[in-house]
Amino acid sequence: MRHRAIPGSFGRVRPLSPFGDPVLRSPCHEVLTFGAPLRELVEDLFATMYAARGVGLAANQVGVPLKVFVHDCPDDEDRRHLGHLVNPRIVALGGVSVTGPEGCLSLPGIEAGTRRYDEAVVEGLDADGAPVRVESTGFFARCLQHETDHLDGGVFTDRLSGLRRRRALRAVRRVSRLPSS
Repeated sequence: MRHRAIPGSFGRVRPLSPFGDPVLRSPCHEVLTFGAPLRELVEDLFATMYAARGVGLAANQVGVPLKVFVHDCPDDEDRRHLGHLVNPRIVALGGVSVTGPEGCLSLPGIEAGTRRYDEAVVEGLDADGAPVRVESTGFFARCLQHETDHLDGGVFTDRLSGLRRRRALRAVRRVSRLPSS
């Protein structure tokens, strides 16, 4: 088994699923088979995330409806957290509830203040099926909650209400009407 020194170094960049694509709105399927194809998907997710300059990416954002996401995200103390989770589930949320800026690679250029918990614990597996437990705070906790929402068929605009939601959805409509370059 060959391990890559840099996640994404052997992955291929895949096209991102845009807002409105049904794959983003359907809950993803549990991963039942582990091995080389799953490790390849993880590498592709890293390559795609890095190419798009993101800090997290869920498999359905590249059209694959499986419960997998990758992250390369700092916390509020600027410590880097690099990894992936297969079949993740949030097992604890805590700390204060904070409204902070949030965007999404499937909604490029759209950002809105979104309420999330400041602490999150997520459990899942790695691409080989080994258990993984991730404890997070601050921006990293926001990232894990955001990516887990994707796997459940949600996007961050679902968490908005009132004026914030109307503005974000108006911006999405405006951007989606622009001709692609």
